[in-house]
Amino acid sequence: MVTPEQVKELRGKTGAGVMDCKKALVEANGDMEKAIVILREKGLAKAAKKQSRSATEGIIESYIHGNGRIGVLVEVNCETDFVARNEEFKILAKDIAMQVAASNPKYLSREDVPDEVIEKEREILRAQALNEGKPEKIVDKIVDGRIEKFFEENCLLEQAFIRDPDKKVSQYIMEKIAVIGENITVSRFVRFERGEV
Repeated sequence: MVTPEQVKELRGKTGAGVMDCKKALVEANGDMEKAIVILREKGLAKAAKKQSRSATEGIIESYIHGNGRIGVLVEVNCETDFVARNEEFKILAKDIAMQVAASNPKYLSREDVPDEVIEKEREILRAQALNEGKPEKIVDKIVDGRIEKFFEENCLLEQAFIRDPDKKVSQYIMEKIAVIGENITVSRFVRFERGEV
Protein backbone atom coordinates (compact mmCIF):
# COMPACT_ATOMS: atom_id res chain seq x y z
CA MET A 1 0.00 0.00 0.00
CA VAL A 2 1.41 3.37 -1.05
CA THR A 3 1.00 6.15 1.50
CA PRO A 4 0.39 9.84 0.75
CA GLU A 5 3.67 10.56 2.58
CA GLN A 6 5.58 8.37 0.11
CA VAL A 7 3.91 10.11 -2.83
CA LYS A 8 4.79 13.48 -1.31
CA GLU A 9 8.41 12.41 -0.77
CA LEU A 10 8.78 11.13 -4.34
CA ARG A 11 7.15 14.28 -5.71
CA GLY A 12 9.56 16.37 -3.64
CA LYS A 13 12.55 14.44 -4.99
CA THR A 14 11.49 14.43 -8.64
CA GLY A 15 8.89 17.15 -9.14
CA ALA A 16 6.79 14.64 -11.11
CA GLY A 17 2.98 14.78 -10.97
CA VAL A 18 1.03 13.24 -8.07
CA MET A 19 -0.56 10.47 -10.16
CA ASP A 20 2.74 9.65 -11.90
CA CYS A 21 4.42 9.36 -8.48
CA LYS A 22 1.65 7.13 -7.14
CA LYS A 23 1.75 4.82 -10.19
CA ALA A 24 5.56 4.57 -10.03
CA LEU A 25 5.47 3.70 -6.32
CA VAL A 26 2.80 1.05 -6.89
CA GLU A 27 4.86 -0.44 -9.75
CA ALA A 28 7.99 -0.37 -7.54
CA ASN A 29 6.15 -1.90 -4.54
CA GLY A 30 6.94 1.19 -2.46
CA ASP A 31 10.71 1.16 -3.23
CA MET A 32 11.61 4.88 -3.51
CA GLU A 33 14.81 4.43 -5.57
CA LYS A 34 13.13 2.00 -7.96
CA ALA A 35 10.19 4.44 -8.34
CA ILE A 36 12.64 7.22 -9.31
CA VAL A 37 14.15 4.94 -12.00
CA ILE A 38 10.66 4.09 -13.31
CA LEU A 39 9.77 7.79 -13.50
CA ARG A 40 13.00 8.54 -15.37
CA GLU A 41 12.46 5.72 -17.88
CA LYS A 42 8.88 6.73 -18.60
CA GLY A 43 9.72 10.40 -18.48
CA LEU A 44 12.30 10.50 -21.27
CA ALA A 45 9.65 9.52 -23.81
CA LYS A 46 7.27 12.15 -22.48
CA ALA A 47 10.00 14.80 -22.21
CA ALA A 48 10.22 15.33 -25.95
CA LYS A 49 6.48 16.13 -26.06
CA LYS A 50 6.81 18.58 -23.17
CA GLN A 51 9.39 20.74 -24.94
CA SER A 52 6.67 22.56 -26.87
CA ARG A 53 4.88 23.68 -23.70
CA SER A 54 5.22 27.23 -22.39
CA ALA A 55 7.76 27.72 -19.60
CA THR A 56 7.29 31.13 -17.95
CA GLU A 57 8.12 30.36 -14.30
CA GLY A 58 11.61 29.60 -13.04
CA ILE A 59 14.61 31.21 -11.40
CA ILE A 60 17.62 33.36 -12.08
CA GLU A 61 20.63 31.53 -10.70
CA SER A 62 24.02 33.06 -9.95
CA TYR A 63 27.41 31.45 -9.70
CA ILE A 64 30.66 33.09 -8.62
CA HIS A 65 33.95 31.31 -9.29
CA GLY A 66 37.60 31.81 -8.42
CA ASN A 67 37.31 34.37 -5.59
CA GLY A 68 35.10 36.61 -7.66
CA ARG A 69 37.12 36.31 -10.88
CA ILE A 70 34.16 34.91 -12.88
CA GLY A 71 30.46 35.58 -12.29
CA VAL A 72 27.45 34.14 -14.10
CA LEU A 73 23.73 34.87 -14.13
CA VAL A 74 21.44 32.42 -15.91
CA GLU A 75 17.65 32.36 -16.32
CA VAL A 76 16.19 28.86 -16.32
CA ASN A 77 12.44 28.52 -16.87
CA CYS A 78 9.85 25.86 -16.07
CA GLU A 79 6.05 25.69 -16.23
CA THR A 80 5.04 26.12 -12.57
CA ASP A 81 6.33 27.90 -9.49
CA PHE A 82 6.10 24.55 -7.64
CA VAL A 83 8.85 23.13 -9.85
CA ALA A 84 10.83 26.39 -9.61
CA ARG A 85 11.11 25.72 -5.86
CA ASN A 86 12.02 22.04 -6.38
CA GLU A 87 15.55 21.02 -5.29
CA GLU A 88 16.17 19.04 -8.51
CA PHE A 89 15.33 22.13 -10.60
CA LYS A 90 17.60 24.34 -8.48
CA ILE A 91 20.47 21.88 -8.95
CA LEU A 92 19.91 22.00 -12.72
CA ALA A 93 20.02 25.82 -12.69
CA LYS A 94 23.24 25.79 -10.63
CA ASP A 95 24.78 23.21 -13.00
CA ILE A 96 23.92 25.39 -16.01
CA ALA A 97 25.47 28.45 -14.32
CA MET A 98 28.63 26.44 -13.57
CA GLN A 99 28.70 25.25 -17.19
CA VAL A 100 28.62 28.86 -18.42
CA ALA A 101 31.41 29.81 -15.99
CA ALA A 102 33.62 26.88 -17.02
CA SER A 103 32.98 26.68 -20.77
CA ASN A 104 32.32 30.32 -21.67
CA PRO A 105 29.71 29.81 -24.42
CA LYS A 106 29.05 32.78 -26.68
CA TYR A 107 25.52 31.74 -27.69
CA LEU A 108 22.64 29.76 -26.19
CA SER A 109 21.97 27.56 -29.25
CA ARG A 110 23.13 27.21 -32.85
CA GLU A 111 19.98 29.09 -33.94
CA ASP A 112 21.29 32.14 -32.03
CA VAL A 113 24.54 32.35 -33.99
CA PRO A 114 24.16 35.17 -36.55
CA ASP A 115 24.44 34.10 -40.20
CA GLU A 116 27.31 36.54 -40.79
CA VAL A 117 29.32 34.90 -37.96
CA ILE A 118 28.79 31.46 -39.50
CA GLU A 119 29.75 32.71 -42.97
CA LYS A 120 32.89 34.41 -41.64
CA GLU A 121 33.83 31.21 -39.77
CA ARG A 122 33.23 29.15 -42.95
CA GLU A 123 35.58 31.46 -44.91
CA ILE A 124 38.32 31.11 -42.27
CA LEU A 125 37.91 27.33 -42.03
CA ARG A 126 37.90 26.96 -45.81
CA ALA A 127 41.13 28.97 -46.11
CA GLN A 128 42.68 26.87 -43.32
CA ALA A 129 41.75 23.59 -45.02
CA LEU A 130 43.17 24.77 -48.36
CA ASN A 131 46.36 26.00 -46.64
CA GLU A 132 46.70 22.55 -45.04
CA GLY A 133 46.81 21.16 -48.59
CA LYS A 134 43.43 19.40 -48.42
CA PRO A 135 41.99 18.48 -51.85
CA GLU A 136 39.44 21.03 -53.12
CA LYS A 137 36.75 18.34 -53.54
CA ILE A 138 36.69 17.44 -49.81
CA VAL A 139 37.19 20.94 -48.39
CA ASP A 140 33.45 21.59 -48.01
CA LYS A 141 32.98 18.37 -46.01
CA ILE A 142 35.92 19.33 -43.78
CA VAL A 143 34.44 22.81 -43.27
CA ASP A 144 31.02 21.29 -42.37
CA GLY A 145 32.67 19.11 -39.73
CA ARG A 146 34.61 22.03 -38.29
CA ILE A 147 31.47 24.21 -38.20
CA GLU A 148 29.84 21.48 -36.08
CA LYS A 149 32.84 21.70 -33.75
CA PHE A 150 32.41 25.50 -33.66
CA PHE A 151 28.78 25.02 -32.50
CA GLU A 152 29.88 22.47 -29.87
CA GLU A 153 32.43 24.91 -28.47
CA ASN A 154 30.42 28.14 -28.65
CA CYS A 155 26.75 27.19 -28.07
CA LEU A 156 25.71 26.33 -24.51
CA LEU A 157 23.16 23.67 -25.47
CA GLU A 158 25.65 21.96 -27.83
CA GLN A 159 28.53 21.85 -25.34
CA ALA A 160 29.68 18.69 -23.57
CA PHE A 161 28.20 18.82 -20.07
CA ILE A 162 31.02 19.48 -17.56
CA ARG A 163 29.73 16.90 -15.06
CA ASP A 164 29.28 14.20 -17.72
CA PRO A 165 31.19 14.97 -20.95
CA ASP A 166 29.55 12.02 -22.74
CA LYS A 167 26.33 14.04 -23.01
CA LYS A 168 25.50 17.49 -24.30
CA VAL A 169 23.94 20.15 -22.08
CA SER A 170 20.72 19.79 -24.11
CA GLN A 171 20.63 16.04 -23.26
CA TYR A 172 21.14 16.81 -19.57
CA ILE A 173 18.20 19.24 -19.67
CA MET A 174 16.07 16.64 -21.50
CA GLU A 175 16.80 14.10 -18.74
CA LYS A 176 15.69 16.63 -16.13
CA ILE A 177 12.48 17.31 -18.09
CA ALA A 178 11.86 13.55 -17.94
CA VAL A 179 12.39 13.41 -14.17
CA ILE A 180 10.67 16.67 -13.22
CA GLY A 181 7.78 16.32 -15.66
CA GLU A 182 7.68 19.88 -17.02
CA ASN A 183 9.26 21.70 -19.90
CA ILE A 184 12.52 23.39 -18.90
CA THR A 185 14.31 26.00 -20.96
CA VAL A 186 17.38 28.15 -20.55
CA SER A 187 16.28 31.63 -21.62
CA ARG A 188 19.48 33.62 -21.34
CA PHE A 189 22.76 33.95 -19.56
CA VAL A 190 25.52 36.47 -18.99
CA ARG A 191 29.11 35.77 -17.94
CA PHE A 192 31.46 38.32 -16.45
CA GLU A 193 35.19 37.85 -16.12
CA ARG A 194 37.20 40.34 -14.09
CA GLY A 195 39.32 42.59 -16.28
CA GLU A 196 37.34 41.84 -19.48
CA VAL A 197 35.25 44.52 -21.13
